Amino acid sequence: MYKLILADDEADVREGVLHEIDWEDAGFEVVDRAENGPEALEMAERWRPDVLVTDIRMPFMDGLELSERVRRSLPGTKIIILTGYDEFEYARKAITLGIEEFVLKPFSAQELLQALRKVKAELDAEALQRENMDSLKEHYRRSLPLLRELFLGSLMTRALTEREIDEKLAGYGLPLRERRHLAAVVRLDLPADAEDAELLSFAVRNIAEEIAGRRECGLVFQHAGYVVLLASGSERESREALYASALEALEEVRRSVENYLKLTVTIGVGTVADRLQEVRYSYEEAVAALDYRMLLGSNRIIPIGDVEARKPAPFRYDELQEQELIRCLKVGTPEELAETVEKQFAAVMEAGPEASLQNVQLFLLQIVSTLTKAARDTGMDMHELFGGNANLLGELARLQHLDEAKMWVVSVCGKMMGRIASDRQTSYSSLVERAKAYTRANFADSELSINQVCAHLHISAGYFSSIFKRETKTTYVNYLLQLRMEEAKELLATTDLKAFEIAERVGYADPNYFSFSFKKYVGVSPKDYRSGRMRGEAL
Repeated sequence: MYKLILADDEADVREGVLHEIDWEDAGFEVVDRAENGPEALEMAERWRPDVLVTDIRMPFMDGLELSERVRRSLPGTKIIILTGYDEFEYARKAITLGIEEFVLKPFSAQELLQALRKVKAELDAEALQRENMDSLKEHYRRSLPLLRELFLGSLMTRALTEREIDEKLAGYGLPLRERRHLAAVVRLDLPADAEDAELLSFAVRNIAEEIAGRRECGLVFQHAGYVVLLASGSERESREALYASALEALEEVRRSVENYLKLTVTIGVGTVADRLQEVRYSYEEAVAALDYRMLLGSNRIIPIGDVEARKPAPFRYDELQEQELIRCLKVGTPEELAETVEKQFAAVMEAGPEASLQNVQLFLLQIVSTLTKAARDTGMDMHELFGGNANLLGELARLQHLDEAKMWVVSVCGKMMGRIASDRQTSYSSLVERAKAYTRANFADSELSINQVCAHLHISAGYFSSIFKRETKTTYVNYLLQLRMEEAKELLATTDLKAFEIAERVGYADPNYFSFSFKKYVGVSPKDYRSGRMRGEAL
């Protein structure tokens, strides 16, 4: 039942409306009645009605001012204006206020009821929309744990961009940004097909969640058959401190599973990652550490650093970095390219003495591999581009310092970017020339359109339009019009063909529309243009 306030300074109108309409059947409850504007405003603020029915002429405050003030404070309230015929022009001002309905006095109960039904339909639709939105929000709220779980799982196995990560962290309320991270995987010491393995794994997860929550050391989730602990610490916390606190929590998990479930687990532990984007490497290390249970036995914690004599790589060159460099080569600016190369070399240069010669060489080889891949993908001939220096690996071997290597990469990338841009421009020019040639051959076809041209060229209309305008400084439609009009001018000046014949020859099925278009383009009608040419006038 929707709440309604009735405002009219005529008592007989108020009483008549009240008694002639079955309000309950119509879906409304008249919660109050007012005989002037200020009274109606006070009632509206008190009741917050769904509908206000108001006369346009009332003492102290008219219906328009009342509507304007109600709109400001109660934007969801629907307003029906009652107005006399002689006041209708005045009432038109109410349109700017978004008044839902007007009812012209004198009116019957049926006329007002018709307006009320329209308003009720709007209220019903809005209520349904709110209900659907609330239902969607509730569904999202219930799905949030699963969505978080899927996102955390994707962090372990996929290369996500910083933008993707930031959006998910904000959307899922995960406080993981600006922290160091370490991944550990917990595996039940049971055969994969053991009875109740899934249920027991869930029990292990509950134990791990309770311990991680109490210690405030990270998040626990399930992924790929493992219970995963994503241990996190602030940037102010040292790598050693995060590692130590994670091992303490994991040891408590191991003991608790043994005490409460009478089962054992083996736990693989990766190294500390300084960025959330790199935590997947820690996860890979943790999974690799589990393989050593075949040698060391189960029911223990196995840190990767204890079983593999290696230091964590001080920097990595992954597919995201590769994609970013290739993107810059293809569509970036020289400034973007220089910034990207600078950023990719920064991690290597900041590593200092920790960056072993082998790691540096591997990084540079990956850069060269990326450049070679970009050249292959764009159909570039490396010998044609670099001549005798097409052996990039050989060039790389002659470099003496990382700064020199960075300058060399920027130089090579600059040449490749220039060649890609040149090839693209040649391709654009060729495409436009083919489109022009096709248009010149077919402009007499009244059905010729940009879609027909694009079908001939096997490209999309949007792509073609942007290229055509960039290359010719005009749109394809204007080019076709110009071609047709110039041909029409030539035919008018050099032949005795009638206007309708010329219209047909230049692609107009309707002679009248041809004349209209010609006059708009040239400034005079086809007839006057021909007469002027015959008189030798400059047109």
